[in-house]
Amino acid sequence: MCSQPATRMVKKNMFKPVSEQMDLIRRGTVSIIQEEALEEKLARSLKTGQPLRIKAGFDPTAPDLHLGHTVLIQKMRQFQLLGHEIFFLIGDFTGLIGDPTGKNETRKPLTPQQVAVNAETYKTQAFRILDPEITRVVFNSTWMSPFRAADMIQLASRHTVARMLERDDFAKRYRDNKPIAIHEFLYPLVQGYDSVALRADVELGGTDQTFNLLVGRELQREYGQEPQCILTMPILEGLDGVNKMSKSLNNTIAILDPPGEIFGKVMSLSDSLMWRYYELLSGQPMTEIQAAKQAVAENRQHPMEVKKQLAMELTARFHDEMAALKAREAFESVFKHGEIPEDITQITLPSEGGQLGLATAMRLAGLVTSNGEGMRLIQQNAVSVDNQKAQDTKMILTAGQGYLVRVGKRKFARILVT
Repeated sequence: MCSQPATRMVKKNMFKPVSEQMDLIRRGTVSIIQEEALEEKLARSLKTGQPLRIKAGFDPTAPDLHLGHTVLIQKMRQFQLLGHEIFFLIGDFTGLIGDPTGKNETRKPLTPQQVAVNAETYKTQAFRILDPEITRVVFNSTWMSPFRAADMIQLASRHTVARMLERDDFAKRYRDNKPIAIHEFLYPLVQGYDSVALRADVELGGTDQTFNLLVGRELQREYGQEPQCILTMPILEGLDGVNKMSKSLNNTIAILDPPGEIFGKVMSLSDSLMWRYYELLSGQPMTEIQAAKQAVAENRQHPMEVKKQLAMELTARFHDEMAALKAREAFESVFKHGEIPEDITQITLPSEGGQLGLATAMRLAGLVTSNGEGMRLIQQNAVSVDNQKAQDTKMILTAGQGYLVRVGKRKFARILVT
């Protein structure tokens, strides 16, 4: 096992009373496994001045983190503000295995090169929320890469196939006669061993990670450690309000999105989804959020103004106050007056035989993800060309001309067809 990082000591008076800490910890959580044990850990921490060791892991499967990831990171920040020690774990080793959670087939592992590139971006993005001075960034390859075959066999011996098949995704694939690769069984064990290596007191994860988080508790007990407590956080819905936020579903708000994109995307949320984002992502006290919700319900405040406050907060968090103010001004200018943004995308697109379909042009310009989506939006009267509503899904743009294309209220592009 790897040598343990030194534990940071904190003066006793830096910690809040256990009840106050638990109020903040409970906010937005789906479940706390062994809540009584967590209260005991907090009480011991308060008495000794030794912070709890809080862990959350992120496999670098893509270069961009989005707001769905920040549900966990925001909870880590809350623990950080309470004076505890945060371990932001980058799963560069587990990323090579591929998390089988929720998958109905074996996931293609990433290459070491892909993992390395993605991992480097994660630190920069996470530090837009976490304090870099007191955040421990660790890589599980540090303790897993030196593992010998004998070590891995010993680790595997601490769990059974029957226990693995209790997982819904594995059980379904087994019933459907779909292959389950042996290395997929190793994923929960390696994630669990991360908790052993870090001697974690608390691990955070999404509700879809509950099985893996419990494996960590079991392995800690096997290795003679006090089992970690578990906080499961909800899966954040994407902009569509239905599916979980996922880059593959094109419903994300990325940490690295430009200020105007973040502000505009938040403003596109439904009024009901806005409150969920407030609870899970905002730093405002719940008393203030509940007061705003009551004011909207009683028609004392317009939901758009409340949404603007959320958009301002999130945009400023990932950029700064000035960028958030400019994004708000640009949004209000476009929304109220129909003005064209200054930073509008300009793109030159080639035609075939002097013609280019509007739906295809929208896709190539990044306004939509597919021709089908473009056609649906045209049918919904959500597309304008040169300030005129597009009526025909088969509308053709002619070579040698430029067009101002607008999708919805906030997506624009100047398209020159060649």
